Amino acid sequence: MRHSRILADVGAALRFYSRIPVPAGPAEDAFAPPDLKRIAYAVPLAGAVIGLAGAAILIGAHALGLPNLVAAILSVLTCVLLTGALHEDGLADTADGFGGGASRLRRLEIMRDSRIGSYGACALVFSLLLRVALLDGLLALSPTRAALALIAAANALPPFGLTAP
Repeated sequence: MRHSRILADVGAALRFYSRIPVPAGPAEDAFAPPDLKRIAYAVPLAGAVIGLAGAAILIGAHALGLPNLVAAILSVLTCVLLTGALHEDGLADTADGFGGGASRLRRLEIMRDSRIGSYGACALVFSLLLRVALLDGLLALSPTRAALALIAAANALPPFGLTAP
């Protein structure tokens, strides 16, 4: 596969799954949803780019002498901001639907509702706390390993809650 095609597909994945302003190529429509089957191989690479940004913040904050907890919070915040909190939105919708819906139809109705419920709020709090706590603990062991773990986690996990349009 040509390098230009790989870069274009990673760019398309970043445009679709993040808020990173990646310009489209001359033959691409920047606002059209990408062919998700074609770019599926590029999604982990796009995740690695986001994880790399979070890792850079983690290492930078640690190098500046900030407490590990603060470095971990800033790193997670970076990843959340770069993805537009899309993963968190999907997690909250899923938790609300499964927590509050007695039937399949009701669960789907709750998941489509843009308001957040108590199950969604709790899922968000615990998800963010776990990510920060894990990074804080890894950072105490080895800053390099913490950064690599963040990059690996970001590119290994599928976008939570996102589906093809």
